[in-house]
Amino acid sequence: YGNMVGSSQKMQQVYHIIDSVASTNATILITGESGTGKGLVARAIHENDQTRKDKPFVEVSCGALSETLLESELFGHVKGAFTGAIKDKEGRFEYADGGTIFLDEIDAFSLGLQVKLLKVMQDGVFERVGDNVTRRAHARIIVATNQSLTDLVRDGDFREDLYYRINVIAIHTPPLRERRDDIERIAGFFLEKY
Repeated sequence: YGNMVGSSQKMQQVYHIIDSVASTNATILITGESGTGKGLVARAIHENDQTRKDKPFVEVSCGALSETLLESELFGHVKGAFTGAIKDKEGRFEYADGGTIFLDEIDAFSLGLQVKLLKVMQDGVFERVGDNVTRRAHARIIVATNQSLTDLVRDGDFREDLYYRINVIAIHTPPLRERRDDIERIAGFFLEKY
């Protein structure tokens, strides 16, 4: 299914959800341990969406960037907004307009960035770093995490309103130990590939 290998009951459930939600505008939360294929699920959703599949699929590894760089990466910046901003830069939301933006490791967002993400999700508007011009972008938003967002909400590290906004449709990617029926198929896939 797409680039995913597996025919176990748990994977069939994942494929069924992908088929069901691909053509909707709903925000999707993908959960699961590291290495369980959350990015593959996000890409499969994009590729099964007939209205978006020919538009950009933009993936952002949020945990790999500092807060300042993440904000600039997502929303863009104007020349002089910070040291090193030598020219205006389009953000990933602008680039993904009409397509899909996949925010991996959503738990890495600071509370300040969570407010800005919520604004984009609610109204489709944002400002580049250092700018006061409101811009619009319409992209499907898919987020992923390997953390318990409910625990982060309880601890005050993740906004409750944002949690409910991103948790419209949830897909859990099961680890291999929960789908042992797929081990032989996956081993065969890698044997053939390498």
